[in-house]
Amino acid sequence: MEFINTLHDAVYAVMTPISEFVWTYILLYLLLGAGVLFTVLTGFMQFRLFGHMARVTFNSRGSGSGVSGFQAFATSLAARVGTGNLAGVAIALWVGGPGAIFWMWMTALVGFATSFIESTLAQTYKKRNEDGVFRGGPAYYIERALGQRWMSVLFAIFLLIAYGLAFNGAQSNTIAQGLSQAFSIPNWVTGVALVIITALVIYGGLKSVARTAEKIVPIMAIGYFLVALYVLVMNISEVPAMLELIVKSAFGYGPAVGGAVGYTIKIAMENGIKRGLFSNEAGMGSAPNAAAQADVKHPAAQGLVQSFGVFIDTLVICSCTAVVILLSGVYERLMSTSPGQDIVGIQLTQDAMVDHLGSFGEIFIAIAIFLFAFTSIIANFSYSQINIEYLFRDRGKAAVSVLRVAVLAMVMIGSVAQLQFVWDFADLAMGLMATTNLIAILLLCPIALRVLKDYERQRKAGVHEPTFDPKKVLKRPEQVDADVWPARESTDRVARDA
Repeated sequence: MEFINTLHDAVYAVMTPISEFVWTYILLYLLLGAGVLFTVLTGFMQFRLFGHMARVTFNSRGSGSGVSGFQAFATSLAARVGTGNLAGVAIALWVGGPGAIFWMWMTALVGFATSFIESTLAQTYKKRNEDGVFRGGPAYYIERALGQRWMSVLFAIFLLIAYGLAFNGAQSNTIAQGLSQAFSIPNWVTGVALVIITALVIYGGLKSVARTAEKIVPIMAIGYFLVALYVLVMNISEVPAMLELIVKSAFGYGPAVGGAVGYTIKIAMENGIKRGLFSNEAGMGSAPNAAAQADVKHPAAQGLVQSFGVFIDTLVICSCTAVVILLSGVYERLMSTSPGQDIVGIQLTQDAMVDHLGSFGEIFIAIAIFLFAFTSIIANFSYSQINIEYLFRDRGKAAVSVLRVAVLAMVMIGSVAQLQFVWDFADLAMGLMATTNLIAILLLCPIALRVLKDYERQRKAGVHEPTFDPKKVLKRPEQVDADVWPARESTDRVARDA
């Protein structure tokens, strides 16, 4: 036992500084820099095409026998919107001050373009599967467009460690803790129940995950938004002061507050940017795995849909949490009584909701935790299935069977145990995964830009629903499967008449 503890401490001592270096000095600036670059190269598409994004998202429900554009959107949003939207925002607020929220918003704005680039690439280089659901994502476009299989393999392995195993345990742990606090349900009972309902979904395949996400995600997002809107309206007189505090604090002019005693612009920026990046996952390489599943007529259409997911996740859901906390008496009391003290993020959010809504607030947060975390678990499995199939190819079915058992085991273990070492290891894997993906999309962005140009050209010509012809857009159309993008005659009469 002593040897194991010594080995654990040695590995941890090496892993922690590597992880901190990757996230603090490489990934943070690489993600933000890529977002700014893509924003400029796409002609500020997040502002020009925002209204069109929303229309495409909510009009993309038809899918035939496959996965619709909206179902792919719901799946990616299920993974994006997790317990981090409840706990992570609270921690960013406490450590970075209210100014962290401003920088979280700015990060989301540039994240639109990054999400578009990676999701459009995933759509372009996807492959058809025998179950009727497309497969794709960074592992596929790295190998097909860059010709670097070793790089694709690394990405897939990093994703499986982070999303397939560790993060699922973390989500189930949060559910168990939330239900235990709200309803005194033993953690093991929650674990067993989670294993059963998770199994019912993931043994149905990717279509089952997409259908479940399509039903739950809109309900949980709208419900959370409406509660936050109620809090906002009930405290409307305090909103101008709250917004002023956020903006002033972002540039170091606000008072030292909460855990951020003597905080600076740097602290506010770092915490806000990290929260935004962690939450909306733009550039991480996770959402493209969902984007590729969509059965659409043009890759850019799903790229726009996934961009809209960044808006929902960060500018809506995360902002809701910030509003609830900043307008609560709990936040004010902690600012004056416990500066510099470590806090549990989910507890701050829960206490703030109770301050606004009474005992109902605790119940509501417990339900929100369950929905947010459960949908993340099944979406994480979806991403993992795509990548384990990529790695094992002809033996993909057997590998997926093993993956299902491993995911369910992590859900149970996570419900009853605290495995901090595993979660820290997952952070490192996620950082390396994101770095791999960002290098790839920076090299491949000219392809996504040509796809966007083709999409916008057709729209300007009056085509209501543009179609994609690789031979007209790509320099190397042979890298794309012919049966994925067959020649399609436009169904738009205006275009034919033109």
